[in-house]
Amino acid sequence: MSFQINVPPSVINKMAKAEQKESAVATTSTTLEDEPVGKKREDWRKLKELEEARKAGTAPAMQDEEGKDINPHIPQYIMQAPWYIGATQATLRHQREPDYMKKQYSNLEEWYQKGVRDDTVATKYRKGACENCGAMTHKKKDCLERPRKLGARFTGDNIAPDEHIQPDLSFDFEGKRDRWNGYDVNDYKRVLEEFQKQEEVKRQLKALKMERSLLESGGADETVNSCVAALDDADDEEDKYADDMAMPGQKFETKQRITVRNLRIREDTAKYLFNLDPNSAFYDPKTRAMRENPFSDKGLAAKDLPYAGDNFVRWSGDAHDMAKNQMFSWEAYEKGTEAHLQADPTKLEILQREYGKKKDDFKKTVKDGILNTYGGQEHLDSMPKQLLLAQSENYVEYTRHGTLLKGEEKAKAKSRYEEDVLDKNHTSVWGSYWHEGRWGYACCHSLLRQSYCVGHAGKGNASDTQALEEGEKDDSGNKSQSERLIPAYNPDLPKTLLQQHLENRVAEEKRMEREERRRCKKKNSKKHKGKKKHKRHHSSSSNDSSSDDASLSDSDTTDKLKKAVKKEEERLKEIEAMMSVNEKKRPYNVMYDGKGPSEEDIESYQMKRVRYDDPMRLS
Repeated sequence: MSFQINVPPSVINKMAKAEQKESAVATTSTTLEDEPVGKKREDWRKLKELEEARKAGTAPAMQDEEGKDINPHIPQYIMQAPWYIGATQATLRHQREPDYMKKQYSNLEEWYQKGVRDDTVATKYRKGACENCGAMTHKKKDCLERPRKLGARFTGDNIAPDEHIQPDLSFDFEGKRDRWNGYDVNDYKRVLEEFQKQEEVKRQLKALKMERSLLESGGADETVNSCVAALDDADDEEDKYADDMAMPGQKFETKQRITVRNLRIREDTAKYLFNLDPNSAFYDPKTRAMRENPFSDKGLAAKDLPYAGDNFVRWSGDAHDMAKNQMFSWEAYEKGTEAHLQADPTKLEILQREYGKKKDDFKKTVKDGILNTYGGQEHLDSMPKQLLLAQSENYVEYTRHGTLLKGEEKAKAKSRYEEDVLDKNHTSVWGSYWHEGRWGYACCHSLLRQSYCVGHAGKGNASDTQALEEGEKDDSGNKSQSERLIPAYNPDLPKTLLQQHLENRVAEEKRMEREERRRCKKKNSKKHKGKKKHKRHHSSSSNDSSSDDASLSDSDTTDKLKKAVKKEEERLKEIEAMMSVNEKKRPYNVMYDGKGPSEEDIESYQMKRVRYDDPMRLS
């Protein structure tokens, strides 16, 4: 590095003329360009040698205009001053900030003063002070004290002390954030004094205990020596306990007072000594890591090796699951859910389980939807490929031409319904028995679906019921349907729920018939009132009238049933029309009435309802 003048040509000419006048040796005016070429080369070589000597430290460094040394290792383009600086000697002035641009900051000793000034407490009111409290640092409109009835201006009493006037401080970035700014050393001196007093009191108490022990022991020499040694070590007890205490989170050598990190046992073999082949696993001395397996060419299992690489240890155990949890945490954060692996691992585990469950359910839903739309479940439930060409033990004979001779029967065609489904202890399926328009079970002749099978006892009860229905008929030969359905009653056995229900239904029908007869009698009595001949013949024709009333009641019941059936059909049509309406425009409770259904309504509903359990139902 050498200094070269970088000034305009006019300045160079002036410098040359000044040198000519001072030297007065040359007779003609010369410039720097008139020098011989050999002399220029010689000067350039000397400058280079001087520059190398300065860099080596054998020659003194170049100095600037202020007398400060310039580092010889500074590049030339940094040291070379621009032409507008006008530097005629080595300088670094152009690289420094000018003095007029430097900003002056406050010192660390200066800080924002708070509170009041204790050194100035006035005894009388001063001109220009606060009219309320008498302080000189603010006016009445800025006073924070309670407004007085008579201010200090008029009374001159209780003059408030002046506050500290905050100076206009200016701190740099570090000074403004320095935590020791405004710290008073005297505060810590008080802490030290208090601590020293406590230590002195402890020493006095220990000395008293030692004197008592000496008096009790009789002044033995060994006791005196032990007490003196204990007194000398009194100050170091806490340090002893601190040396024996282990540091949490790291291995701390208490004897050498050093912290050891990731050091192996000296007796163990180093990683780079397992395989000395330079083309084997790479060992990084900076991080002490060997990620690959150094015994990869041996062909042995990783569990049989003394060392299988850092990657094997890294991906064993729960490390792989932990990496998956970390990836899930990042993905959840991108979606707007914040769950940190180290800060809240339980929340992350619950979120991951719920996400996995919902994902499996969604996949299953999509799969079922595709199968329901396009079909193909039979291909998924097909026989495995391993069994497609497997042998079978079924004996089959074929002719010479390949036709089936015997051994394999023709498979029976099955319907799309479930077959041979036996439940409730039944040995036959529902619909295997038929009696008077009703289906039942053939094993027990039960006509109620989903009833429990009682075996042959049920067949006996069913036969007794049929005999009772055929033999025990009334004189008119007519019997209600409910009475015909009542099974034979065995007094040795308790009544079933079916028998109780049918008996209640028969009693209700008889009550309805009696009420109908009574109503008809009242109607006939009003119609033939005043005619005595009907009264005289009333007793003789009572049997005929009762039979006529019965036939009349039957006809009325039929008419009511027809009306109920017609009403049920209208209700079904209304329901169908209501279901066709958009549910947003559908009114609320349009079909609700507070009345209970009658017997005719129930019977019409039973007649019109769709029986899905009927195996003979077409649709």
